[in-house]
Amino acid sequence: MISPPYVDWQQYFQGLLPGIGLQVTMFRLSVENLANEEQKARWMPQITNVDMIGCYAQTELGHGSNVAALETTATLDMATDEFVIHTPTITATKYWPGDLGRFTSHAIVFARLIIGKKDYGVQPFLVQIRDVDTWRLRPGCNAGDLGPKIGYQSKDNGWCTFNQVRIPRTNMLMGLCDVSAEGKLTKKGDARVLYSVMMGIRMLIVQSQGFIYTM
Repeated sequence: MISPPYVDWQQYFQGLLPGIGLQVTMFRLSVENLANEEQKARWMPQITNVDMIGCYAQTELGHGSNVAALETTATLDMATDEFVIHTPTITATKYWPGDLGRFTSHAIVFARLIIGKKDYGVQPFLVQIRDVDTWRLRPGCNAGDLGPKIGYQSKDNGWCTFNQVRIPRTNMLMGLCDVSAEGKLTKKGDARVLYSVMMGIRMLIVQSQGFIYTM
């Protein structure tokens, strides 16, 4: 078979490997596209060295691709300079993310930014869900695999909930929107860029499926 010139076969086959596909695509791209320069300097070496293995946790059980309706919240606690990540309902469960069930230590979690009593809409947050040494779930995190699927068995699609999980304020990806320790929000870019990673990967999925069925 002659490979079309626009196919990155190295990335394509990495995407088939258990536990690494989202690390080299959506997780890495989220940091590259949505984090500020300080965060990139801190996290990209860890991603490259696989010191953290990540996934992209956007879709929820009750909301699918309706990002505006996501229920998971990230509430700023100015007293401790932290965000509190919480899934308030069953329908807020992060559901279907690849590699989440067993393989990932971290996740890019999309949650509603809450400061005081105001809801500023959905923003991305880097959340550690497992201890990198023991691989046990961290306190407040509960996750698992979705079980057997029809096809694409190498992909560990999973689910995750958060019960008042605290992360540093600086773990919000602040390339497009910044939140200070005092709770001041500053917009620095077009919020529509937040959708770029998901849109890009969906095009890649459609493209790669075509090659799977023609090989």
